[in-house]
Amino acid sequence: MFRGRIIAGVLATAIVFLWFYALWRLSSVQPQFQIRIQDRLKESHTVGCGNAAAPNQFLWEDQVIPSKDLVWVDCVPGRQCARLAVPLNYSDPEGEQAVIALIRKPALVPKSSKFYRGPVLFNPGGPGFSGVDLIVQMGDLFASILGPQFDIVGFDSRGVGRSFPRASFFKTDVERALWGPTILSMLGTVSNNSYEGIARTWASARLLGQLAAENDDGYLKHINTDQTARDMLRIVEAHGREKIQYWGFSYGSVLGATFAAMFPDKVERLVLDGVLDAENYYATLWSNNLLDTNKGLDQFFSGCAEAGPLSCAFWAPTADDVRQNFTNLIKSIRARPLPVRTDLNYGILDYNSVRLAIFICLYAPYHFFQFLAQGLAELAAGDGGRLLEFVKAPPFQCSCDPSEHLYDVVWDAQTAILCNDGDDIPDDLKSTQEYFERMANTSSWADVWSPIRLSCVGWPKFPKDHFQGPFDSNTSHPILLVGNTADPVTPLASAKKMSHFFNGSVVLTQDSPGHCSYSSPSVCTQKYIRDYFVHGTLPEPGTVCSPIGKPFPPLPVSSDTQVPFVAEEDKELFKAVEQLSKIPFIPFPLRM
Repeated sequence: MFRGRIIAGVLATAIVFLWFYALWRLSSVQPQFQIRIQDRLKESHTVGCGNAAAPNQFLWEDQVIPSKDLVWVDCVPGRQCARLAVPLNYSDPEGEQAVIALIRKPALVPKSSKFYRGPVLFNPGGPGFSGVDLIVQMGDLFASILGPQFDIVGFDSRGVGRSFPRASFFKTDVERALWGPTILSMLGTVSNNSYEGIARTWASARLLGQLAAENDDGYLKHINTDQTARDMLRIVEAHGREKIQYWGFSYGSVLGATFAAMFPDKVERLVLDGVLDAENYYATLWSNNLLDTNKGLDQFFSGCAEAGPLSCAFWAPTADDVRQNFTNLIKSIRARPLPVRTDLNYGILDYNSVRLAIFICLYAPYHFFQFLAQGLAELAAGDGGRLLEFVKAPPFQCSCDPSEHLYDVVWDAQTAILCNDGDDIPDDLKSTQEYFERMANTSSWADVWSPIRLSCVGWPKFPKDHFQGPFDSNTSHPILLVGNTADPVTPLASAKKMSHFFNGSVVLTQDSPGHCSYSSPSVCTQKYIRDYFVHGTLPEPGTVCSPIGKPFPPLPVSSDTQVPFVAEEDKELFKAVEQLSKIPFIPFPLRM
């Protein structure tokens, strides 16, 4: 059930941790700004009745007053929270304000200690994913990796989740629940590989852009990476520091590269992990992400065959046999979709949804490969329940409490950030068809990936006067870039390209499938990252790290048996990286 809900949230880019209810109480803010916060939050209230709100939930607009200073209060156990007021438009710093929600796991050493090293900011990617949620879920593990001398800090970027203004194309959550999935499902029909499917995607994107424009009161154009990079500098300065320490994943690598190019003298430590080609991103192309996707799928086939039937439920004697069984199953579900009803959900499991499930599993092999094998084996036996719950959001339920969904992370933010950031794309149907054809000629996964760019077809025409490059920079401390050899969406080639822009930077290669370094348990990689943050040292160019263990372990064995080569002093680090590899917090820019 937990896995199904998490992945459903990923597909809608609305990762919601219902148990996270913080208690914020800060200082003053401009009166007219506070009124506008109240107005916008009222607009997004849920209509109707259903489950009662959790007893510890509170209304941020009643209990939280943003401040231009960071004032931390205890919230989630082991965490402190704050909200920082920043300019909505940095060209008008005294004008309307935005509010950035932050959370931290405090360092275990006091600030007065000579060992205290300050805050490390994290971004989980997306774009549009919640850094607050990231640190709620993973903060202890990141602290175990980096050490007790750092504050582990996450934030919801402007437009996202608990930050204000939150990007929203719908007036209520009920409206989003009713019409959002309709639009998103049409955006996914490119996978029909037909002009009708492409035309429906094109029409859906135009409708999406129209809704965005209709619900914009002037804030939307300021939801972009340029302004977020400036927000990060404000966060650093509010901590009383001059230079940033940062670890960004996936889209977070674009944010980090943008910061480094805009403020090269403000870099103390900067790790770009799972690196996007930022030039390709700002051109709204999304055209070179899939270079290594099939490498991960190949490792599913070979790993399953090697592991045996005890570890891989979809086992066959050779990798070619597993591949053939897989191909036959995909053809079967394409010809005959399967109606599914489970205790938690219901729907049609079809070709699109099965391929989407497979694609997501490539993000986190150590967490999902065995699950995927089990799901495929069950599907081959006529049971599609596991895979349907994996990709389909549970039915929406109204709430009697209008505040219950005020701070949900909704997919609107993702569209706003990537469409605002990138160049305008042609809005005619012919250009849309030509783009898909070009993508289909380069990757068999074009049907899954193309809707990211195509969602911007109808986007409002805002001025493109924000930062979009160039990236050539001589940073005050060299940057560390990390890339996997079989990353499904950020190929190693992108890390090597981006490294050329930053003098003295080094690419650390992790020889593994999965998206970003934490998708595979590599003590080697995380020790280099720790040494970089603590000592400022970089690995030698050409360094390659390997993970410990395999996505399909040969037999059920204890952790001590699995990791005989981990030194005693590294065992705690291994526990942290192993747990990270099994947490399904996946920055996945896809709409359903």
